[in-house]
Amino acid sequence: RLVNYKASVCLFIKNLCVPFDNNLAERDLRMIKVKTKVSGCFRSEEGAQEYLTIMSYIGTAHKHGINAFTAIREALLGNSDIIFN
Repeated sequence: RLVNYKASVCLFIKNLCVPFDNNLAERDLRMIKVKTKVSGCFRSEEGAQEYLTIMSYIGTAHKHGINAFTAIREALLGNSDIIFN
């Protein structure tokens, strides 16, 4: 299969706008795994849910080209919908 689709698989080499992979979901989950490895576990289900909510917001901001610091600052100022503009 790789032989048949070699041009598509290796497109990222010629076109730097093409990402190395398209597995965005795996990259989003990687930070959660790192967090649990560093701290051992989440202390409560509520804490885990809050962490996931924040990371989801930051991830969405990043996908829209907004700096994480700017997104968090605007959310704290009451303008959390900045990431959807």
